[in-house]
Amino acid sequence: MSGESARILVVEDEAHLAAGIRENLELEGYAVEVAGDGLEALARIRDGGLELVVLDVMLPGMDGFTVCETIRAEGNEVPVLFLTARTTADDRVHGLEAGGDDYLPKPFHLKELLLRIAAMLRRRTWYGVLPTAGAEVRFGGNLVDFRTMKGKSWDGAEELLTQKEAMILKALAERPGEVVSREEILEKVWGYEIFPSTRTIDNFIVRLRKRFERDPESPRHFHTVRGIGYRFTPEPEG
Repeated sequence: MSGESARILVVEDEAHLAAGIRENLELEGYAVEVAGDGLEALARIRDGGLELVVLDVMLPGMDGFTVCETIRAEGNEVPVLFLTARTTADDRVHGLEAGGDDYLPKPFHLKELLLRIAAMLRRRTWYGVLPTAGAEVRFGGNLVDFRTMKGKSWDGAEELLTQKEAMILKALAERPGEVVSREEILEKVWGYEIFPSTRTIDNFIVRLRKRFERDPESPRHFHTVRGIGYRFTPEPEG
């Protein structure tokens, strides 16, 4: 069974639905806890030890978006899968901006929920496997440590990367000098069908350039390959 021993918190105030999700996750080999409101969920997440949170949006006490925004502000990067009956594009964007990693509208098929959870845990495992070059990447006087998501830019400024920034950099740094497609980055960092537009990655690349390029308008490390993806060049010639 995939995902054995992974601890998952299911936050859902509909008792029958919560019980059904819990039963199916336990059949897959996961260790499952259930919380019925937002404040209880926040306390459980702060206790630590979780590999993933399945988080309903409409909750008593504190809504799911606020729970996620709160833990992200505290530096907690546990993967969050939102469940919600609110299915508009604005709601989906709100969930992702709040720090969610995936978004599944109700009603949903349990098989799809299980597939998404397995994919999220795979991405977390992938990030935990350090590149062959080691835990740190050095380029152009910059340094980033993938374990702590902290870095230092060429001008001596301390940098704290978001999880997504660090994961994108890792995806590129694993293949220096090669073109990595936007689709491959989406799959590794977010998973399938999370962001319908690859412009999301473009925005993250812009942020990495602002942090680590001496001239963000003329990048020497983070190159856009039009229509395909990106190429990371640790030490450009000249």
